[in-house]
Amino acid sequence: MRKAAMKIDGFRRKIDALDRRIVALINERTACAREIGEIKRRADRDVYAPEREKAVYERVEALGGGLLPPGALRAIYREIMSAALSLEKRLMISYLGPEATFTHLAARNKFGGSVDYRAASNIADIFRDVERGEADYGVVPIENSNEGAVTYTLDMFMDSRAKICAEIYQEVSHCLMAGRPAGGIGRIYSKAEVFGQCRGWIRGNHPGAELVEASSTARAAQIAAKEPGAAAIASELAAELYGLKIVARGVEDSGTNETRFLVIGRRAVGPGGDDKTSIMVSVSDKVGALYRMLHPFKRHAINLTKIESRPSKRKAWEYYFFIDFEGHVAEKNVAQAIEELRRQCLFVEHLGSYPKAR
Repeated sequence: MRKAAMKIDGFRRKIDALDRRIVALINERTACAREIGEIKRRADRDVYAPEREKAVYERVEALGGGLLPPGALRAIYREIMSAALSLEKRLMISYLGPEATFTHLAARNKFGGSVDYRAASNIADIFRDVERGEADYGVVPIENSNEGAVTYTLDMFMDSRAKICAEIYQEVSHCLMAGRPAGGIGRIYSKAEVFGQCRGWIRGNHPGAELVEASSTARAAQIAAKEPGAAAIASELAAELYGLKIVARGVEDSGTNETRFLVIGRRAVGPGGDDKTSIMVSVSDKVGALYRMLHPFKRHAINLTKIESRPSKRKAWEYYFFIDFEGHVAEKNVAQAIEELRRQCLFVEHLGSYPKAR
């Protein structure tokens, strides 16, 4: 026992020495980041650079090769960079509240714990927070792997001048939670999209329950916490935060349930070498208009990753197309394709070019 204790003490002394070096290096790194922030402020540039963030993560993960998995290294550096950002400028991030929504989780996974967060009551308020300068960035859901596009977010881009700065992919796992055991559940609160993701499970386990829409999963948890006989479908964090008992975990119908979120800001993002671009296009109601809209992408060898149509809400049977494709607007082939689109289409709006999360 004494020999083992001596070995443990030896390793602990080594860890203590390593910690002193690590902390000194983190402070040195942070000092460099703060100097960069001062230079950016004098040049009227944003302190947050998504393209640089992605490059740092990729470089750190490539340097790994040890015992820590890439995800653990990314989590460590997310908090290091979050703390450095807070010294350069106290960033405010708007998200769909209240606390513990999946949008909140996605925002924290992107920006870390050292920036400030502002809960918005709806997606429109997130856009307004950014446009008015009340938030530096906003995080909004754009599509789910099972349920498809979040149409309200798409519609907001029709009138907003906000730019897409980054994207986030967040794994989603839903829990059924209540203030008392499952036998007493007569009503379930959640978002409409969540009910769609859990439709089969609900039908098989609580077929008689009344399904009531809430503005967010966290709001659903808040309501269920105060209402006898009610339950909510939300994140595990929501159950912890609002004092609910988890009745069942993983109630989503598909084992691969993921939501894509967008980070919106007021300025465009520079190229990072592995980017995605989003645009909004309107075409005339003529034969071959859709073909002509897509042809520039083929001509310039650009890979489309998403195309979604939405009614303009200004004229009957008039539609806008939201298109995501690989590349940055600063790249020659992308710029040429967009210019060709402008000559052929009624309307083309560049929503943003930003680092690909995948």
